[in-house]
Amino acid sequence: MSARLGHIFRYPVKSAGGESLDRVALTPDQPLPGDRRFAVLHGDALHHLEGEALRRWLPKAAFLRGAAAGSLQAITGGWRDGLLVLSHPDLPDLAFDPLHDQAAVLDWLAPLWADSGKAPAARLVEGVQALTDVSEPWLSVLSLSSLRALEEMVGQPLGTHRFRANLWIGGWEPFAEHDMQLHRIRIGDTVELALTRRIGRCAATSVDTATGRFDVDLPAALEKRFLHRDFGIYARVAVGGTIRQGDEVTLL
Repeated sequence: MSARLGHIFRYPVKSAGGESLDRVALTPDQPLPGDRRFAVLHGDALHHLEGEALRRWLPKAAFLRGAAAGSLQAITGGWRDGLLVLSHPDLPDLAFDPLHDQAAVLDWLAPLWADSGKAPAARLVEGVQALTDVSEPWLSVLSLSSLRALEEMVGQPLGTHRFRANLWIGGWEPFAEHDMQLHRIRIGDTVELALTRRIGRCAATSVDTATGRFDVDLPAALEKRFLHRDFGIYARVAVGGTIRQGDEVTLL
């Protein structure tokens, strides 16, 4: 069975919602456009700002994140008519302009972050680069067959959303991506991704994204089965172009 691109996801705000895309244009050595463009600094990380701006990449510990507050994992939403629209099962929907509505989004996020034990949400910032969990301009690539195998392993449905991946590939053998480091894949007729490094998983993946509550210790389950906590692989755009859901994926 040939492999196909099953899903494309973008997350405009780090750890807060996400949106599905039918297609996207990729540029060499750049992340997926608009992915993790914004993030929310907590109060203990404000010293990283230069004036009002964030001038460099920061690790995830500086930001609001699902590993510290599982409720964030239940946020859904993305761009609509020029505004970011976020939803959560315990809150009314929020539509806001991330460049101008600081107070609105910080107030909306406050109750979801309250149980983290961290300093309060303090500043929505726009990154000079994608504020992903790695400083390199990479995408994340995961396998739908590996997800199904992992669901069988833990005895419950998991879904794609808890992993916050950019690209989901259907048709690979389960966990085949673990051995694809330093290989390339072609998506469609043109785009090539260089697979770089496996993705280690944190406690955020243990949260049910429908409820925002922890329901399985996924890093521990991976450790028990594989003696590591990796699930998925990062990729660098080597040859650019437009990719679409359903495109054939070829291992080069």
